[in-house]
Amino acid sequence: MNIKHICLAAFFLVPAAYAADKQPMDGMPMDHKGMNMQTDQQAAGQAATATGTVKKVNLEKGSVIIAHGPVEALGWPSMTMGFKATPDQLRTLQQGDQVEFDFVSKGMNAVVTRIDKQ
Repeated sequence: MNIKHICLAAFFLVPAAYAADKQPMDGMPMDHKGMNMQTDQQAAGQAATATGTVKKVNLEKGSVIIAHGPVEALGWPSMTMGFKATPDQLRTLQQGDQVEFDFVSKGMNAVVTRIDKQ
């Protein structure tokens, strides 16, 4: 193949490829059905509400250990576990406090988003 043939092929193929790329996609649904796409909430973690008893507050680590009841939204049984929390949230808590709290769970990490003494 010589340079004339290559240039001639490029002369016809490049505009054809460009035109094909710019065609309307009316026949293609854009609803993403069948695609396993996470929602923003799933990507950010699962939100839930629980009640429980404060077992330990650790301001230095930014965490609180709570013995909570079942969390139906996540299918969790009652358990005692640690949650990350802000210093402002932690300062109001003491061991033995009964609390209701909202949190987001993503994998092995749970972060308190709201906590109120009962």
